[in-house]
Amino acid sequence: MKIVYFHGFASSGASGTVETLRNELKDCEILAPDIPMDPAEALPYLRKYCEDVKPDVIIGTSMGGMYAQQMFGFRKILVNPAFFMTRYGILKTGEHPYLNGRKDSAKTFKITKDIIQHYNQMERVQFKGITDFDRENTYGLFGTNDPTVHTYDKFKEYYPNAQWFEGEHRLNEKVLRKAVLPLLKKIKEA
Repeated sequence: MKIVYFHGFASSGASGTVETLRNELKDCEILAPDIPMDPAEALPYLRKYCEDVKPDVIIGTSMGGMYAQQMFGFRKILVNPAFFMTRYGILKTGEHPYLNGRKDSAKTFKITKDIIQHYNQMERVQFKGITDFDRENTYGLFGTNDPTVHTYDKFKEYYPNAQWFEGEHRLNEKVLRKAVLPLLKKIKEA
């Protein structure tokens, strides 16, 4: 099984989550691109990336879940998807450090007013284009103690496959084993 993982805000394809996925899913190919900070660049890049590599499943956490939701035509698992980045108070103008090393060796990124506006524009249209295939093959996993993102109700407006897991915002080893791996098995057997 080929899995593409979309990381969260300020992270990279070299995050600890990617390592956990690779350790737990040794029989799967795990691909994890670095996501550009500006959604005007990120969304077309990720669409082309997925069209080129043709993953069996896309897993996205937080901001990556927001992007994964928009990869119409692919099976996907959204873990605590951050559908409304402009509402969470993390998009502050200025220069900020990345949490993990990136392939381009960048250590920091800038958030500008234009980037915030691009998020705002994308958020308003992100659910346009959902097909019957997407409704049937998009799964949402939501932490019962997530202090950051609360998008279960918004997810349920569009998709029937939502479930809670005992945990917080980040996808850690425990959540992976208890929620993601059983779901991947179900998808694989379908």
